[in-house]
Amino acid sequence: MDITSLKAWEMKEKIIKKEISCKEVIQAHIKKIEEEDSEINAFISLNKEEALRKSEKIDEKIKKGEGIGLLSGLPIGIKDNIASKDLKTTCGSKMLDKYISPFNATVVEKIINNDGIIIGKTNMDEFALGDSTETSYFGPTKNPINKNVVPGGSSGGSAAAVAANMVALSLGTDTGGSVRQPASFCGIVGIKPSYGMISRYGVIPMADTLDHVGVFGRDVRDATLILDSLKGYDKKDSTSSKMSNSEAFSIVFEEDKGRNYLDGMKVAIPREYIDLVPADKKVQEQFDKAIKVFEKSGAKIEIVSIPHLKYAAEVYYIIMSCEVSSNMARYDGIAFGHRAEEYETLDELYINSRTEAFGKEAKTRILAGTYALTGSKNAELYQKAMKVRRLLKEDYDKVFASHDVVLSLSSKELPFELNSIKKTSIESYKLNMYSAPANLAGLCAMSIPIGEVDGLPVGMEITGDRFKDRTIIKAGIGYERAVL
Repeated sequence: MDITSLKAWEMKEKIIKKEISCKEVIQAHIKKIEEEDSEINAFISLNKEEALRKSEKIDEKIKKGEGIGLLSGLPIGIKDNIASKDLKTTCGSKMLDKYISPFNATVVEKIINNDGIIIGKTNMDEFALGDSTETSYFGPTKNPINKNVVPGGSSGGSAAAVAANMVALSLGTDTGGSVRQPASFCGIVGIKPSYGMISRYGVIPMADTLDHVGVFGRDVRDATLILDSLKGYDKKDSTSSKMSNSEAFSIVFEEDKGRNYLDGMKVAIPREYIDLVPADKKVQEQFDKAIKVFEKSGAKIEIVSIPHLKYAAEVYYIIMSCEVSSNMARYDGIAFGHRAEEYETLDELYINSRTEAFGKEAKTRILAGTYALTGSKNAELYQKAMKVRRLLKEDYDKVFASHDVVLSLSSKELPFELNSIKKTSIESYKLNMYSAPANLAGLCAMSIPIGEVDGLPVGMEITGDRFKDRTIIKAGIGYERAVL
């Protein structure tokens, strides 16, 4: 039996039943990483010794009949912008390449408390600024399905680690699609929960009003398992919501194992995606087939209008760049992070440190955000974008008043080749057209595999209203049941 090929929930069951030991699970995944990651480059740093020690402790608890947590000794990868005590937290940047956090993020504490085992920190676009995991200071990550193409970004390392069976589960962050797009590109499930559902305390920010912690698994049940362990109100995070203390998501799998969750579900498909953002023809064909699965299962499909969706990409990049500019200001070469060796004045220290340590994409977004916040541009760009953001949220409110979920593609195109990243930032930004609206409105959204084109995976996005995360989980498991 190849332990690493098991789904996370299958591993958990076998560990609890003592069919395999937790130590065997961790050893198998470490071996997998040692054999394959030199080529894929999914990890920035590993936690082998501590992971093995933790596995022995969990095996001892099981042997004594003591209760164990939701994650039951499962190997987990953590995106490297999530603080982890005594491990590097680099954000994929030269700016923080030697930074070791003195504390754990809340999500890391929850994983530890639920007996999950952190096996390492995963590669990412620098400070999460990218769509392909090619802007990392530590080199690009390759897609395990086809090593000539990207795994998506910015959480590409986390997605690739799950797709390559190097870990059972992983964490990413999603600001405009950075969990759902790599999940789609790597043929796995990625969930971005509602804004405020998972604490962001200890997550190094990119854009505070857009950032979410998200999860990766090989199927919906996997992703739901780790989502259950992370959700909940956190007084350390001012954006955390007490509504996140709702009933466990995994109860969906216990209610009725044979239930058709799609029967009677009201599904909306935005007309704006059809008219304004046409997908690759073969990719669109896979989406059309998925819609037919919903229809045959009893779902009611309706084409709807979300009028301000056509402005979503522009609104997203204005707001995101402005918040990036603000957040990146802390990296000045003084308090922490990279410091230039050659300078004569304070200004030169700032300039030289930031010039040496930030990559091209980081500099581009910092400059764009600074411009949009400066003088009359603040009202012309940033304030206007915030107004349109509110109108977009109201559009979604109207749709969800009479529909359960919104369906779209996770990405309008297939994974693209390494080193072919779009010739301009504007071209690469278009990759977020399907995914960014959910972040702007704080909605929950999931990417689920629906097929392949030329051997490359295609993902479908299922979006739900804020704190209706169980609804998208039902839609996802309903689809999986219908196609298996």
